[in-house]
Amino acid sequence: MPRPAKGARLGGSAAHEKLLLANLAKALFEHGRITTTEAKARRLRPVAERLITKAKKGDIHNRRLVLQTITDKSIVHTLFTEIAPRFENRPGGYTRITKIGNRRGDNAPMAVIELVEALTVAQQATGEAEAATKRAVKEAEAKAEAPAEVEETKEA
Repeated sequence: MPRPAKGARLGGSAAHEKLLLANLAKALFEHGRITTTEAKARRLRPVAERLITKAKKGDIHNRRLVLQTITDKSIVHTLFTEIAPRFENRPGGYTRITKIGNRRGDNAPMAVIELVEALTVAQQATGEAEAATKRAVKEAEAKAEAPAEVEETKEA
């Protein structure tokens, strides 16, 4: 029979920790990356990775299992239709935790947890805009560099 984790839990009680991790996972899937404390990020990682693995299977049974944790249907839909297909060929390790120093108010160690390959909509739009700008600059340079054809005449 499984035993609960020993020691302090995030948020105080087991029920509060479960809800806290569910809300953190919801925010992670909605935004692609979130800033939180290192302890919360370390506890969130296995929860989020299990949910992504279930979403990769894509059947109705796994969708209902994910809906038990994340109750927002729009975020579950995004997880199954946009995030999971990006990780189709990756066997695990869907998240990255980066330490960013301590928080000013209480000196708590902070970290950014983000999805490794999944880009948010804003990041995709920014990337597409930058690519279009680079293409336009290259085309302008190519036109400027292409000299007009000069006919040479032979003088006698």
